[in-house]
Amino acid sequence: MTTGIIIAVIVVILIGLFIILYNNLVKARTYTQEAWSQIDVQLKRRNDLIPNLVSTVQGYASYEKSTLAKVVELRNQLVAATDGSQQTAAQRTQTMALSDQLSNQLKSVFALSESYPDLKASSEFTKLMEELTNTENKIAYSRQLYNTNVASYNMKLETFPSNLVAKMTSFKAATYLQVPKEETKTPEVSFKKYEDL
Repeated sequence: MTTGIIIAVIVVILIGLFIILYNNLVKARTYTQEAWSQIDVQLKRRNDLIPNLVSTVQGYASYEKSTLAKVVELRNQLVAATDGSQQTAAQRTQTMALSDQLSNQLKSVFALSESYPDLKASSEFTKLMEELTNTENKIAYSRQLYNTNVASYNMKLETFPSNLVAKMTSFKAATYLQVPKEETKTPEVSFKKYEDL
């Protein structure tokens, strides 16, 4: 009889441990998904600001149609990529690649203000630039938060004993968001133009 009680207690402990580990894995996966949704929110915010920026710039810099057209094209691709449905790791990678391209194009738009003093003096343009800069910073922070949550989740998938529960219940590892290759290159610094001074 005591052997039966001991076995029952062990079974209850193992079931309890399984439930706790399973719930921890679900929480970690949910935090990862929530972190991705924060990136989505910031991408939508930026996408909503871009039409105002484009119309403001068009009013001052009518010769820059190709730059503005590229911004609009990338924005539309990004809107289509973030259609609200659950994205796979490959789709997330594609979304972030489009986002990075759009960020680079926005830098070109911001640089236009140097060529067009009236645009630079426009309070609407300045306000939009600040909003977009803040949004870009929030996107960078959200990417960092996402990768932190991915690390925590993936660690649970690989460490004992939660890795056993993960294998039994088919949890899959999440993919990190990578920094674009062009941003990891060391910038070239040249003093050549200053040598003539």
